[in-house]
Amino acid sequence: MEPLTHIDRTLSAPALPGGLDTPAVVVDLDRVDANVARMQARLDERGVSLRPHAKTHKSPFFAARQLDAGAVGITVAVLGEAQVMADAGIQDVFVAYPVWAVGAKADRLRELAGRVRLAVGVDSVEGARQLGRALAGAAAGPEVLIELDSGEGRTGTDATRVVAVARAVADAGLTLRGVFTHGGHAYQGPDRVAGAAEDEGSTLGAALHDLRDAGFEVRVVSAGSTPTAVASAAGPVTEERPGTYVFGDRQQANLGGSDPTTLALTVAATVVSTAVPGRCVLDAGAKALAKDKPDWLAGHGVVPMLPGAVIRAVYDHHAVVELAEDTPAPRVGDVVGVVPNHACPVVNLTDELLLTRDGELVERLPVLARGRNR
Repeated sequence: MEPLTHIDRTLSAPALPGGLDTPAVVVDLDRVDANVARMQARLDERGVSLRPHAKTHKSPFFAARQLDAGAVGITVAVLGEAQVMADAGIQDVFVAYPVWAVGAKADRLRELAGRVRLAVGVDSVEGARQLGRALAGAAAGPEVLIELDSGEGRTGTDATRVVAVARAVADAGLTLRGVFTHGGHAYQGPDRVAGAAEDEGSTLGAALHDLRDAGFEVRVVSAGSTPTAVASAAGPVTEERPGTYVFGDRQQANLGGSDPTTLALTVAATVVSTAVPGRCVLDAGAKALAKDKPDWLAGHGVVPMLPGAVIRAVYDHHAVVELAEDTPAPRVGDVVGVVPNHACPVVNLTDELLLTRDGELVERLPVLARGRNR
């Protein structure tokens, strides 16, 4: 069996309340509060603003906790998430995505911009022009941040083209707030985190230099990913946008983005089969745990209550757990907690989060932005 990492063996899952109808996603509020306070304190020490990404929790409930702790606003991935946050009274939202504003999306954008302090991303001249057309005649429009590719190879313009995009933003009658990037290549493995953080800073710094030389005012220089948030909070960076830190997960613990002892989210699952020696099967499959599996991690999640065990395969409603040789097999009917590889898709797969304190259920929280993916 491919070995677990030394971090995997230290993961601590929240205590589970009794009587659960599984699979269920359980969130420990004391651990959430500790995670929120820790990230806020680290960025406060560096004089960098925190604008956490809500795509992890997809809930105004947790966004409000982050704002109360000192966050300057909320980041979202799509307009649907922004609408949920705005409906709950959250007034400062950044859509960190190159929005292509046409049709219903343009209508929703105009409506949102009329009731909250809104910002959106662009990464091309064409995107800026379309945004201007969509907002023509609107009483209020969002401010714009230009997205830069700092090494992930996803969205974001090359830093050498940032001035051209900024000119298109100005020509479209839009207000430029700043620039942003996402050091997503940190997720390629623990040995990539430090380099990705450096890439964020150097890319943003080069763009900032060119924009100022061209006469543009830049108020916000924004970086963002949980594993790089603290390391990149230096130099030109004025704002960070981590998301997963609020709950943590197995991937973040191994990347250094989460404390392995304060992971707040676990998927409760029931052992439904022990028919194959050395294995057991849980009722939380891909439709509860998702299928995220980095090349540098073994399996699809770990089960701290079964030391050394790893989820070797997932099907829609089955998770096959390979047990360590020295770990006694569980019994059919036992309920265990799974630390998933990636918390974000897990939350988007469930209707509700079961909130606990000291292992006791205190609230069933609907995931209000679940499925709001556009």
